[in-house]
Amino acid sequence: MVRIINVHQRENEKGSYVSLELQGDIVMLQSQNTGRFYATAKRCFMYSTFNFESAKSLIGQQIPGTIARVECEAYDYIVPESGEVLKLTHSYAYVPEGANVPVSSEMNAQAKNAAALA
Repeated sequence: MVRIINVHQRENEKGSYVSLELQGDIVMLQSQNTGRFYATAKRCFMYSTFNFESAKSLIGQQIPGTIARVECEAYDYIVPESGEVLKLTHSYAYVPEGANVPVSSEMNAQAKNAAALA
């Protein structure tokens, strides 16, 4: 299951839109530096046709599906806590239950742009 955790008013070349921030289930990962495990969750952003107030009322709602890693063109990501610049070649996208992982370049571009705004 995926949960709507926030909404954002965004701007692009076509005007403004409301983006839903989605978060997947908790996963345990092992640090490459310390070897210790930590808890995290995959997040992604998704376009919506809702107005901002309607979208806000959806916060907390669960949606069947997962958040999957999707390969995309390389882009720079700045780590907010440290200011470190990383070159990433993946992003994350919502995948409805029973659907295949998206691979279209348009989906990759949308996910990359949303990651840059996060």
